Formats: sequence, structure tokens, C-alpha cells
Amino acid sequence: MQTPVQVEFQEMAANPAIDELVTEHVKKLERRYGRITACRIVIKGPGHHHQTGGLYDVNIRLALPDGREVNIGRTPRQDERHSEPAFAINDAFKRARRQLQDHARRLEGKVKSHEGQPVGTVVRIDPAGEFGFLRSSDGQEIYFHRNSFLGGEFSELSVGSRVIFANEIGEKGPQASSVKLLGKHGMRF
Repeated sequence: MQTPVQVEFQEMAANPAIDELVTEHVKKLERRYGRITACRIVIKGPGHHHQTGGLYDVNIRLALPDGREVNIGRTPRQDERHSEPAFAINDAFKRARRQLQDHARRLEGKVKSHEGQPVGTVVRIDPAGEFGFLRSSDGQEIYFHRNSFLGGEFSELSVGSRVIFANEIGEKGPQASSVKLLGKHGMRF
């Protein structure tokens, strides 16, 4: 770390045992992530305020290279376990580890990306109104049944209607399930 760790105690006296616990947590973070340039921790005692309910509040600010920061500042208000300073500190550092882990994953490009549901256009509907076919964005024709529609929207369907769907493989090829009608501008109803 480029600057020494700053620990500030508010509404409580400085405590060597708490200081040692904080120092150990910071060392673990440095060993694991190594790119922390500065660290400031504020430990606020329970005080005599009605709103805090006798709970400790721990805020952590970690400075990272390139001006990035990780801030942990929200202490769960209704968690009685935060009446113990050691638990409050351990919980705050657990959240800091998680945020650093997420930050490292983003930097390494290991973040999951979820594809959107496929969009299709209805091209044919059975005259009896039991099934139809839609064309997906890649040009594939996909079967759907009226029971595949969510929210009873099948009656509102017409040729040219745009829908989102889940693509599955059925007995006779691709078929759409969980079909939902899109609105005028691609908005979901």
C-alpha cells in the first residue's frame, strides 16, 4: 500500500484490539488483491442515538490504481449482530472482499453477459387458431402453440405481430415457448 492505513474511531475510544483486527483484515486484502493504494476505515460506535439502536457502523474506502475506488458504507440497520464491534468489522471487510473480487473480475473480462430473449414476427396462424409459425431474427421459421403464450394474449395476435420467446427443440424441430407479445415500439405489455 502506498499510504498508511487510516483508522478513525467516532463516538468511541480507540481500541488496540479493534485496531489489530482491522490491520489483519487489511493485510489479507493486500495479499489477495495487492493493488490497493490507500485505505481509510471509520468505525462509529453505537452512541446514544435512538436511530442507530446501539449498533456499530463501519465504513471502508479503498483507493485503487487509475482513480478507482471501492466504498463500503451501508451497515444493515436491523441486524442485532452489529452490536458487537468485531462482527461489524468482519462483515464490512467481507463486503469489501466481495466488491474487490467483482472489480477484479470486471478487469479480467470474466463477467457474465446475458443475451436478451429472441424476437420474432408471426408469419402464419392456423385458421382454427390453435398454433402458428413465427420467423426469428435469423430467418428461421419456428412453430408455436396457443398454450405457449403467456398472459392469454393469443387472441390479440395477428400476422406481423412481434413477440419475444424462448427457443426449444421439440419432437419435430424448433418450437417457441414462453411467448409474449411486444407492444407498438418493442415494449413488453
